[in-house]
Amino acid sequence: MNNPKPAASGTGASRENTLGLISWALYDWANSAFPTLIQTFVFAAYFTRQVAKDEATGTALWGNATSLAGLIIAITAPVLGALTDQTGRRKPWMAAFTGLCIVTTALLWFVEPASANVAFALGMVVLGTIGVELAMIFYNAMLPGLASVERIGRWSGWGWGLGYIGGLACLVTALFGFVSENPWFPLDRGSAQHVRATFLRVSGWFLVFSLPLFLFTPDVPASRKPFGIALKDGLQQLVNTFRKAREHSSLIWFLVAHMIFIDGLATLFAFGGVYAAGTFDMSEMDVLKFGIVLNISAGIGAVGFAFVDDRIGGKQTILISLAGLLVSTILMLSVREVAWFWWLGVLLGLFVGPVQAASRSYLARTAPVHLRNESFGLFAFSGKATAFLGPLLVGWVTYASGSQRIGIGTILLFFIIGFVMMLRARSDSVR
Repeated sequence: MNNPKPAASGTGASRENTLGLISWALYDWANSAFPTLIQTFVFAAYFTRQVAKDEATGTALWGNATSLAGLIIAITAPVLGALTDQTGRRKPWMAAFTGLCIVTTALLWFVEPASANVAFALGMVVLGTIGVELAMIFYNAMLPGLASVERIGRWSGWGWGLGYIGGLACLVTALFGFVSENPWFPLDRGSAQHVRATFLRVSGWFLVFSLPLFLFTPDVPASRKPFGIALKDGLQQLVNTFRKAREHSSLIWFLVAHMIFIDGLATLFAFGGVYAAGTFDMSEMDVLKFGIVLNISAGIGAVGFAFVDDRIGGKQTILISLAGLLVSTILMLSVREVAWFWWLGVLLGLFVGPVQAASRSYLARTAPVHLRNESFGLFAFSGKATAFLGPLLVGWVTYASGSQRIGIGTILLFFIIGFVMMLRARSDSVR
């Protein structure tokens, strides 16, 4: 793993299946509706305010459910990745987990505003989260077999940018089409049908826009191994990877760095609205607008840096993005005027998309071909393994210091440590 030459892309640089790649990127557009509407803006708020007994209880239950889903994903992702390295085809696994998310999201329609529906609601969200996250293992692992090594960065960035824009497009159409005062259809607000209809919107959105991938994006052939043998060989492969960690030291450094800086990024998003409301007295509508602006700038950053990624490599793009996140976060914590906070939020967003897209392209270039699915399973694991640490640290430091600025400031440690560890990973530059 210390060889500076990037791993081969699989299909080679000579001919790319453009329709297959566009269909692949469109899956980012499709699946982003779930985290945007279900996990962040609409269902999460609906559950805590109208389904749970009270907001405090709802927030605690929501946090527990999210943690449970993250734990299950962290445990199963590496095993599934190693198993798929043995079975070959990825689409059947993607179809199963995509279908799980689509079905459970549609079933959220039955979650009426009553505390009797709490268990069912959380169960569907946990299953939906598991589905959307595990499907991403196989989705990400497809990239190096579709794009040439010289163009992996731009396709990863384009896909990630489509994800941000797609999530916002679904959110805006759902709000105007169902939640607004003049919806497309007559809906009973007493039973929250206008809100619950948005969950059907997410399910349908995911279904329709994920279909091109299953129809037009090529898959690797099946290995024809019996499932039992494939599972045994996959587990042995995973064990061997850890036993030979020294041979894969660069991969390990990257995964640990990713685990840390993604935790910081997730914590920043989780507490960004809380900080905006508490420190700058922003209303709920202003916080929502700020979140939309931040997502738009993140999408622009992901697309804009895609060419930079192909020019200088994913490692350098990640380092530049982490430096940008560090500086913009420091400035955001320093300003006192809300106008400056808005502008700096746009600046921060420009580095959010690239650090995520470049992480995918970096692993796509450097993961050994025979360990590709396992590597992306470990990638999913690294995104969840310490997800509790950032929020825990921010919460306790804020409580101990009595200052939101100091509490949020602990996020800087995640960016700094992630930056330093990323320096140990090998270069993936193709030029």
